[in-house]
Amino acid sequence: EFQTRKSLQDDPVTSMRGYGSHHQPPGTWSDDSALTFCLAEMLCGKYDLDNLAQRFVNWEHHAYWTPHGSVFDEGIATSAAIHRLVAGVSPVQAGGNEEGSNGNGSLMRILPLLFFVKRFNIDKRFQITKDVSSLTHRHIRSVLACFIYLEIAMELLSGKEKRAAYQSACVTIRTFLDETASCTEEERAYFFRILPGAVFDLKEEDVHSGGYVIHTLEASIWCFLNTRNYAEAVLKAVNLGGDSDTTGAVTGGLAGLFYGWQTIPEEWLRMLVRKDDIEDLGRRLGKKLG
Repeated sequence: EFQTRKSLQDDPVTSMRGYGSHHQPPGTWSDDSALTFCLAEMLCGKYDLDNLAQRFVNWEHHAYWTPHGSVFDEGIATSAAIHRLVAGVSPVQAGGNEEGSNGNGSLMRILPLLFFVKRFNIDKRFQITKDVSSLTHRHIRSVLACFIYLEIAMELLSGKEKRAAYQSACVTIRTFLDETASCTEEERAYFFRILPGAVFDLKEEDVHSGGYVIHTLEASIWCFLNTRNYAEAVLKAVNLGGDSDTTGAVTGGLAGLFYGWQTIPEEWLRMLVRKDDIEDLGRRLGKKLG
């Protein structure tokens, strides 16, 4: 994380590394996965935003769902939102709603919600996505990024090929936005490369990999569409540099759905911290919502 693209071109990541920016051993996950696990665990029971909010608070204050019993790499917007949750602000009002609050902190953790919302119509899928994003990121730009990501993921889950899934999701989302007042034309314009289905054709120098939610979504779709397997997709994402843990996580979500968890390199799985706990969580989520 935080390395430049040039430095990673000179010394690319090729497998699991440790003791980098945060001095953690190989197989350690960051805030992205920790909050993803919090959401997944809430969904193993009753859908309850107050329950999810408490899990986020427990993560920050008591190192819940951390790999080694300590929190590191927490985003500013997420920290501020959790502070508001502690103060009693409603979960759907806790996230920042300013334009500057459009980091990738809700996109990075949203994927488990797919298995809950897939049964609902698009209006309800959008509303639930909005509510879950709003715990930390309430601005419509962050909400729409999460919604686009989940719609692409749902098309992949249905068995479509990569580009077909992306294009089909874009058509569905454009129609939805045309027919509702969910998003202004001004906000839609920020997705001018994503919603027309044009991300595949971007050149690498035009793909940004910082913490801005639209850049993360673009980069992740681009990495997924322009690679041939799980490992290649995730490594391409990480080697873009910048906010590499989140670009890798968001890309890995799409790649995992498409290629299957069995395609994750065995070496990576073997090094994964708390692997048994993660597999148990996956089984419980599958039993509940599979």
